[in-house]
Amino acid sequence: MSKRKKLYKKKGNIIKDLTRKILQLLNQFPNKSFNYKQISSKLAITDANGRNQIIKKLEALKLEEKIEEVTRGKFKIIPLSKYYIGTLDVISNGNAYFICDELDHDIYIPSRNLNHALDNDIVKIYLYNRKKNSREEGDVVEIIKRSKTTFVGVLQINKNFGFVIPDDKKMYTDIFISKGKFKKANDGDKVLVKMTDWPENSKNPFGEVIDVLGKPGDHHTEIHSILLDYGLPYKFPSKVEDVAKKIPTKITDDEIKNRRDLRDTTTFTIDPKDAKDFDDALSFKPLENGNYEIGIHIADVSHYVQEKSVLDEEAYNRATSVYLVDRVVPMLPEVLSNGVCSLRPNEEKLTFSAIFEINEKAHVVKQWFGRTITYSDKRFSYEEAQEIIETKVQTISSNNSLTGKEYTVDLKIVSAIVKLDELAKKLRKRRLQQGAITFDRVEVKFNLDKNYEPVGVYFKESKDANKLIEEFMLLANRRVAEFVGSNKGVPTNKTFIYRVHDEPDIEKITALQTIVSKFGYKNKIDTKNKKTTASSLNKLLQDVHGKGEANLIETLAVRTMSKAVYTTKNIGHYGLAFDYYSHFTSPIRRYPDVMTHRLLQHYLDGGKSVNAIVYEEKCKHASEMEQLATKAERDSIKYMQVKYMQKHQDEEFKGVISGVTEWGIYVEIIENKCEGMVRIREIRDDYYIFDEKQYALVGQATKNIYQLGDYVLIKVKNTDLERKHLDFTLIKKISK
Repeated sequence: MSKRKKLYKKKGNIIKDLTRKILQLLNQFPNKSFNYKQISSKLAITDANGRNQIIKKLEALKLEEKIEEVTRGKFKIIPLSKYYIGTLDVISNGNAYFICDELDHDIYIPSRNLNHALDNDIVKIYLYNRKKNSREEGDVVEIIKRSKTTFVGVLQINKNFGFVIPDDKKMYTDIFISKGKFKKANDGDKVLVKMTDWPENSKNPFGEVIDVLGKPGDHHTEIHSILLDYGLPYKFPSKVEDVAKKIPTKITDDEIKNRRDLRDTTTFTIDPKDAKDFDDALSFKPLENGNYEIGIHIADVSHYVQEKSVLDEEAYNRATSVYLVDRVVPMLPEVLSNGVCSLRPNEEKLTFSAIFEINEKAHVVKQWFGRTITYSDKRFSYEEAQEIIETKVQTISSNNSLTGKEYTVDLKIVSAIVKLDELAKKLRKRRLQQGAITFDRVEVKFNLDKNYEPVGVYFKESKDANKLIEEFMLLANRRVAEFVGSNKGVPTNKTFIYRVHDEPDIEKITALQTIVSKFGYKNKIDTKNKKTTASSLNKLLQDVHGKGEANLIETLAVRTMSKAVYTTKNIGHYGLAFDYYSHFTSPIRRYPDVMTHRLLQHYLDGGKSVNAIVYEEKCKHASEMEQLATKAERDSIKYMQVKYMQKHQDEEFKGVISGVTEWGIYVEIIENKCEGMVRIREIRDDYYIFDEKQYALVGQATKNIYQLGDYVLIKVKNTDLERKHLDFTLIKKISK
């Protein structure tokens, strides 16, 4: 190419992101005005063509009322708009919404205004003045804190460089990897990449491979990918494992003397049949006055995990165990979680206990909190305890036992379980009368073969044995919180770890009412007060239980609720109808429970209130990690659902429309609760338009309607394990 042609091409260059660059410059100096020469100089634009573009752009921005001409040829930002700091929510098309407590609505951020900000980043935005008949928009002017800098994806290698294509659907750009930064990864490997830089003029961020996970589609590769995509570790550092192995496990006589000895009291655990870690045990002793002494005994993790130790730092960072579809990723190393701390049968254990004297009406007469030593006489699965409740038998059948063999249960334990069930039902009834909401949701579980292939789907439903344990754990959690937080109804203002749940969003409840009425549920959700709201929601959940649309409506009902979080600022727990509530009962798998144990002992010893700011920060971290763990757990279920449906392509399934969007409908298969999408372009009998008000797709010519809650027949069209996504082919609409 000649010099003349090169010059001509240069003159024709269009300056990329010129609007952004000018606005960012003027935003930095909101009280100063600039002419086009000064702006050109600041932006390092020296050629005549570039300056002409700046002149034209300044005139356009003036007409758009984003800047004003202060004196002839001198411009400044219009100062009526405001800066806000908040969180970015990137949607699948690459655009985003800005969420901020100061604003009563979310702000739309088009992709061109993201300025390299990513999903969940904390950012500062500039909010433009809203023009007539236009959408209110913001512009990211500063990234204050990255939500994440590591991503899981597939590496694609060219000769001298590569790109990682992230698994995260909200990561809207690939990550550039230079040749020396592959870390022995091969083309097509799934890797963990760290984002190291994002030059201003680069479309893609730069990164380096920090871990090679394996080949896409391999089971362990995909499970580890899910964890790492949320920043959740799947193994312990060797230093942590070494420290855990050296923990003294022998219970000394001196330690026993400092504790209440309950080894002779009838004690047992009830847990899932595949559980390895047993956080809690119940003890039962009839008293001469006709009441019952019931103990809720919790593994004394804080005895073994000392504050500020290596183990404590690791537990705090993890904050929770993660329960994936095929495994548990524990908060504590296995030697602690499944061994030293686990309340295994026929072993003496150090525990932290809440002991209640309870009468026949299930009212607490006396209570005691403190450190104990206990001995579990028997370990039951929920199924075994349920059989005792239903039949009062003393012999567990081979169908339900853990070992596959029949064995005899001590009559005292049978009597204890039966009586505890009676008392639990009274506690539950009273709680519901006081305004508690009950979400007895069915859980999707998979039968896996030795290669982790799903060979069947089953549903886990909460029965009396589950509810028995739940009620006594709730009792302990509530009473511990009341003991620290309240003195005869007056707040003590002692710093403590509360589990709080705010009131539901009335607008969301109104929207739920509209949706459920389409299924024929006409009873109005009464939002007059807390009790009427809870009562009418419970009635709805009871009515839908067991129906094909149950999972959809239960999911929508849950979404009307606020998220439960950990905090030192007590506002009560709306869903449970408790004024005081904490988490005390699961320190093996939840770090807030460890903090609760420490604080409870501190106050039992007469200690003064501790620094609330320090504990509030810890609560915030625990809440965030809990949410990440929940997302990982959901992704693992989606992954296994896709894997399961790979073997059922071309089969017809009955489903219910569980979501409607402008790009298609989501359908949940009734028999296995797997959800997939029918894309709008695949519905060929008409041209369909999304009707947001009706939650429906409407055919332009035929006026056919595919609406939320409609029953349809589908086939599996495509399964994508990496994206954890199912595509369905719509066969026809069917009756219920």
